[in-house]
Amino acid sequence: MADKIKNFFKKKKVEAKFKMAGPGRKLTDDSSSRSLPVANSAPSAPRGPMSDEARQAAAAAMARLNVGKRPDQAAFQTSLAAIQSQVRREMEAEKKAALTPESSQQSIKSQTPVELEASPLLAVQGVYFRCPLISDEVLSKDDWQAKIREFLFENLESEKGLTACLIIHSCNKGREKVSNCVQTLQKYMDNIIQNPDEEKYRRIKLNNRVFQEKVAPLEGTTEFLEAAGFEKQTLPVNDTEETFYVFYEATPETLENLQMLYDALGSAEPVQLELDRNLQVLYPSQASKRVELPPVFFNISAEELKREQQIRSEGIERSMMLRTKAMREKEELREMRKYRFALIRVRFPDGILLQGTFGVHEKVENIVSFVRENIEDENLNFWLTTPTGHKLTTEDEQSSLVDLRLVPATILIFSADSEGPSDRNKMYLKGEVMVLVQPVS
Repeated sequence: MADKIKNFFKKKKVEAKFKMAGPGRKLTDDSSSRSLPVANSAPSAPRGPMSDEARQAAAAAMARLNVGKRPDQAAFQTSLAAIQSQVRREMEAEKKAALTPESSQQSIKSQTPVELEASPLLAVQGVYFRCPLISDEVLSKDDWQAKIREFLFENLESEKGLTACLIIHSCNKGREKVSNCVQTLQKYMDNIIQNPDEEKYRRIKLNNRVFQEKVAPLEGTTEFLEAAGFEKQTLPVNDTEETFYVFYEATPETLENLQMLYDALGSAEPVQLELDRNLQVLYPSQASKRVELPPVFFNISAEELKREQQIRSEGIERSMMLRTKAMREKEELREMRKYRFALIRVRFPDGILLQGTFGVHEKVENIVSFVRENIEDENLNFWLTTPTGHKLTTEDEQSSLVDLRLVPATILIFSADSEGPSDRNKMYLKGEVMVLVQPVS
């Protein structure tokens, strides 16, 4: 059944690409008839400026599409040279600042523990996803939910039963509600499969309490029942009339279809989204800027988070004195559970930072793979170090980001074999990734 669902999506993606390609042409067609101008065509409405979210989503998509491709070589090298020049200037400025007495004093102050707000305030506009089953777009979760719903309802006619299964699982919120609906529908079908000659099992009363509470409110259930062979009928009951879903024909063919849909409904899963890394490349100066994480990173609302921060900050000194180490670690983990996503930055010896978005329960090996996919030498032996000085080893790769306290955001230091003073001028990231560097504001 899983293969059938995958083939269904694959077929629809191919059909969508053909539609976007436009009408077909014959090789014998007169070239002059291929593109006739329209005399009175209305002028297209000018597009407004792209939002920051749209720009970043586009950049993330382009980063994936352009891997392995090189733009015009001269322009490409000029762009890389400008980036490297900017990085050198910023690194030199950091060195000079570190040698001045004022900055040294500031550095000492900065080492004093400070109770931060909800996050380290790293720059990101939002969280984006991909859905390979439907298209190659990069969209927000809300946009994907609307697009998935539109896609499924558009394809109801071609594969009604299977599509209705996916609508039930993908377009309704609340796992428990969906589970109760699935169990109720399967009970209806199993009763008919086991007792095909019992008329009472072939009727579902629409005003029945169980049906009204567990089936009727969910999207896709009407289409599913129709695909299973039920028809809506008004029938006489005790001197009145009531509406039923009636399964009329219990033949080998209809029972086989009923069994197939029973299995499909039980094995179907919601259309899955994949977290997009929202890849960004930053100059050193941009790492020091503090920009709020968007609300989508949190499991609780911004107002609830602010209220908890205020309560925590008011009693921080007293609580630190009274709590044991184990209690503090437990509290720290509880704080981390407020987040759904983590923002990870990897700082290279040349000062450039590679940034990506991860789920808090993803493994460290996902970060390592993300880095390896974007560096020039994919066979380079490298390691990452946390802000506390802990070197991430192969033993850590199966640990989650929460386990290693990398939530909600952190900067990891990239190190590699045979590093030396000259490596500050070495470019580690692929050229096509480097040119995605965010402009300095």
